[in-house]
Amino acid sequence: MPGRGWVTRVARDARPGQQMRNFFHRQGKFRPRASQDAGGDHAIPEDLWVKCPSCDELIYSRELDRNARVCPKCGHHFRLSARARITLVTDPGSFSEWDTGLQPENPLQFADLQGPYDERLVRAQARTGETEALISGTGTIDGRALALLVADFDFLGGSMGSVWGEKLVRAVERAVALRMPVLSVNASGGARMHEGIFSLMQMAKTVAGFTRLGQVAVPHFSLLVDPCYGGVTASYATVADVILAEPGARIGFAGQRVIEQITKQKLPDGFQTAEFLLAHGMIDLIVDRSLLRQTLVTLIDHHRPPGATRPDPVVVAKPTVDVVPNGIGADHELADLTTVGGASSDEPAPGGTR
Repeated sequence: MPGRGWVTRVARDARPGQQMRNFFHRQGKFRPRASQDAGGDHAIPEDLWVKCPSCDELIYSRELDRNARVCPKCGHHFRLSARARITLVTDPGSFSEWDTGLQPENPLQFADLQGPYDERLVRAQARTGETEALISGTGTIDGRALALLVADFDFLGGSMGSVWGEKLVRAVERAVALRMPVLSVNASGGARMHEGIFSLMQMAKTVAGFTRLGQVAVPHFSLLVDPCYGGVTASYATVADVILAEPGARIGFAGQRVIEQITKQKLPDGFQTAEFLLAHGMIDLIVDRSLLRQTLVTLIDHHRPPGATRPDPVVVAKPTVDVVPNGIGADHELADLTTVGGASSDEPAPGGTR
């Protein structure tokens, strides 16, 4: 048998790398290496693979991005940010944002356990890079101009506040003046409780704005995406000329669990999904993300005034007022509008009604 010196020598040689101790040390279950333990070029990004919540398939994140964040196995539609949706829908470089200077305020001096509303706004703006949960502007789809209203659910749950309503109505008024169709992409948890009655007032305000659009026979296309609830669903999002939805989107007013608790009844399978709403006549069409652009082109062409054969002009608008006083909304004048190509913006309104 080897002597004690051999054991001492082995222990001394192993001490620098702790090979012997690590060899006999019992390891737990396998876990990916934490980012702080990963070193050099061998570090593995945490978001390299994404698990589909519908079919449990592991998807390479770049493959998911190339497929517009739709699961290639089961077709589950992952959520998109507002900027990603704009990029997906519009022609490259055609989007021009409106009213970027409008800033929400705290008219009620609201505060809760998470702090004052002002501080929550600052944190949401820093996290998302947006000033508000709604982005408005104009862009083209295959050369056809339209006004865009795109909600960002990552900004305070896509809740509708006074600046949301103001930006929406300003965009609709521009669309009325230019006879330009409107596309709204709606993802929301409802009215923003931090603004109380001022938030609830936006339901009537937004519907009144779209009523003006209908009076000049200009269409509003509403796309409902997951999730779409509360005051947005109960107002302008469901009074459009054509109501579209993404597959599997959850749409409703109150959540399913709340309804079951109040009614003491078990709701049917698939309740409040886009497929359920289509079967019951609440929406017009379910559109896969890959077919959205072509569907919108078809709808715009179908709603084009008789005799109009050329694409609508591309419109560029200068920013308007920077602040909504007290976060409530204010009277304003339309920004200077410039048409680039196509017909001029002072053409007479098309005849007929919706």
